[in-house]
Amino acid sequence: VQLQASGGGLEQAGGSLRLSCAVSGGTFDYYAMSWFRQAPGKEREFVAGISRSGRKIAYDNSVKGRFTISRGNAKNTVYLQMNSLKSEDTDIYYCAASLGTPWDSVRADAGEYSSWGQGTLVTVSS
Repeated sequence: VQLQASGGGLEQAGGSLRLSCAVSGGTFDYYAMSWFRQAPGKEREFVAGISRSGRKIAYDNSVKGRFTISRGNAKNTVYLQMNSLKSEDTDIYYCAASLGTPWDSVRADAGEYSSWGQGTLVTVSS
């Protein structure tokens, strides 16, 4: 499966961005999907995840109430709506797909994901 992330850019603190991740080469609802982010020299960290069913969603505490993950199964795309952006949200964001995750489960461990997008840079200016 191939993942193509887009939507990053430069935004002011308090603003909004929407990331998209288009999935191809696989059956979309076979995959739980998540967004991770990584700063240079740091480990990749979980941001948000959504189950294959779309009914189970998880967020890191740092983004809860500000970010919303969703999936459009008809478009084979997962989205991350990011509102009330903060300077500490500046990072490279990666979408990831996990094959074989149970229907209503979300994985927060990067090691559970076998497929990754190329990353999209989000820069928030204060």
